[in-house]
Amino acid sequence: MKRFAAEYVFTLSGPEPLRKAFVELADDGTVLRTGPAEKGETLLEGAIVPGMVNAHCHAELSYMKGLFRKGTGMAGFIDQINALRDCTTAEERVAALQEAMDGLWEQGVVAMADISNGADSFALKARHPLYTRTFLEVFGAAPEDCAAVMAGVKDLQRQARALGLDAAPTPHACYTMSPQLVSASSAEGLKSGFLSFHSEESEEEEEMMLRGSGPMWDNRMRNGIPTPPVTGTSSLEYFLSRLQAAGLSWPVPGHILLVHECCLTPEGAALARKALQEPYLAVCPLSNLFIHNTLPPIPVMRASGIPICVGTDSLSSNDSLDMVAELYCLQEAFPEVPLQELFTWACLNGARFLGKEAVLGSIVPGKKPGLALVTSCPAPTGHPRLSKNSKSIRLC
Repeated sequence: MKRFAAEYVFTLSGPEPLRKAFVELADDGTVLRTGPAEKGETLLEGAIVPGMVNAHCHAELSYMKGLFRKGTGMAGFIDQINALRDCTTAEERVAALQEAMDGLWEQGVVAMADISNGADSFALKARHPLYTRTFLEVFGAAPEDCAAVMAGVKDLQRQARALGLDAAPTPHACYTMSPQLVSASSAEGLKSGFLSFHSEESEEEEEMMLRGSGPMWDNRMRNGIPTPPVTGTSSLEYFLSRLQAAGLSWPVPGHILLVHECCLTPEGAALARKALQEPYLAVCPLSNLFIHNTLPPIPVMRASGIPICVGTDSLSSNDSLDMVAELYCLQEAFPEVPLQELFTWACLNGARFLGKEAVLGSIVPGKKPGLALVTSCPAPTGHPRLSKNSKSIRLC
């Protein structure tokens, strides 16, 4: 049996954290019970939380750490990723991936929704203790390429599943795909019950869809790349229309993760709730600041009632894959959000999106969520907050 006690225990099964409390676990990590710490019991400084879930990551891009200029906007970022994607060897890419996944595990991340464009990560994921659902992301702006792209991603899916991985196709974003490919990849991916989609990441993306103008539009025209249709609507509304065009039932079943949503409006959120049976939002604030110095509209997201999850995006658009750094960024920008809610986003909601909430996401007897200690959580007003020195360490 294992026992850990701390100043706070965020079980995420009640409205408030437990103060000066313990968690007891069986040797295999199953939670046995929680309760008040005994008098004189040594308390860990900080807060015990369930293992975290990184709801959006491109781990295979970890070899790109430190290579990108910040503040270029999406058009500039896309130019950089196209120029640098093949800048290293396969061995170096796998070594960077190993370091990234080991780092996530050590900070107390137990599961990840990961984007893959190739097979580089498959063997490592198959043997790593970190659970991963792999979203096999597809691109292809030319309509005539749709069938070939889908044949390629289905072959990639067979490779992943042969290693025991949960993996299925997913569309990238409206601006990198023909309308036919958005529909085809979404319908194929939803056979697994899960989908991830980069949506409304920047004002540049919205300007391209609404008016056929702006830096991203000009970039594609200059490079001879087919452009998405100018719909006069948001990229979110366009995506939902492509799900409907795929012949999917309405509202669309499955766990559908809308990633970034930096331009989400109350009207867009209401439409997503109407169109999707189980929508989720993934915020990656440090990546958004890195690329275009903006943050997601958290007040709109909270008011929508759509569950919010937290991701790190990739080391091409972030300085680290530190989940607590993402939460600290959110806390400082939106101080009205209590720490209990932030941990719910980072732990329980991510587990729910992945369909793993029966095991992960909260500290409840019978579950095996893993435990992390988040350090430096002062409570000057009686309610704990993160500090700039906060970090997370795996306990079990």
